[in-house]
Amino acid sequence: MVLDVAEQEFSPRKLAALALVALLHVAIIYAFVTGLGEQAVQVLRAPLEAKIIQEVKPPPVVAPPPPPPMLAPPPPFIPPPLVQIAQPPPPVPVIAQVTTVKPVTPPPAPRPAPPVVKTAPSLDPNQSCAPPQYPEDAEDMGQTGTSVLQFLIDTNGNVVSSRIAVSSGHASLDNAAEQALGQCKFRPAVAADGSKQEAWTSIRYVWTLN
Repeated sequence: MVLDVAEQEFSPRKLAALALVALLHVAIIYAFVTGLGEQAVQVLRAPLEAKIIQEVKPPPVVAPPPPPPMLAPPPPFIPPPLVQIAQPPPPVPVIAQVTTVKPVTPPPAPRPAPPVVKTAPSLDPNQSCAPPQYPEDAEDMGQTGTSVLQFLIDTNGNVVSSRIAVSSGHASLDNAAEQALGQCKFRPAVAADGSKQEAWTSIRYVWTLN
């Protein structure tokens, strides 16, 4: 048992603790001797400054700007109705002066009186004059009658105009007589002074069936 107590008193752990305590004492003594202790005491006596660290406040939250007001859409474009403006009628020309006086027309110059016909125109017996031919259709239908024709004879004895004075009642007979007798040669009319002149004459032609 004695050995156990001695071994416990001089164990390495205890020896190390004793050595550490001895070193601390030596260090403290050395500090007082050299003045380090006084400096340590002054440092401990120095007043402690307490600073209040203000909490850094976050920047204020800025509210976003309000959205711009909504503008009403413009009204739809409606073209104006087409209006046709009636054009005024053209101005009526104004007559500056109205007159009811008719212009004076000079009377026509009097025609010289034709000389008195002494001898009327007539068929020239010295010239051949073929009689009218009976139209076939009129002959087949047995048409008859008398055509009275008038011819204007010039100073040379030629027919210059003709007309039917009295119809036979059948146009084919009248036309045949006018065409045939219009080819005949006539003697011109003779005035009282012996000069030849233009004049009308009449020829009567009778249509008969043999």
